[in-house]
Amino acid sequence: MPLFMDVHHLDGGVSSDDVAKAHLADLEKQGAHDVHYLRYWVDEGHGRIFCLVDAPDAEAANTVHREAHGLVADEIYPVLEGA
Repeated sequence: MPLFMDVHHLDGGVSSDDVAKAHLADLEKQGAHDVHYLRYWVDEGHGRIFCLVDAPDAEAANTVHREAHGLVADEIYPVLEGA
């Protein structure tokens, strides 16, 4: 299945605790869409969140975010894993 990196831009910063809660909500919803959120990274001061997701397509990945917490990605890139 393809890998995607999605990027969220949140004005005013973001806390890693809030992102952890949103990630747990994603994990609860992902199975219904054949999506697997693998990892995430947070830049608290700049309000950036990066999610690595295994999904059939970018829309399926965003659907999980939409249903789980409403914070859809601002950008989604197909990526290949390097060695």
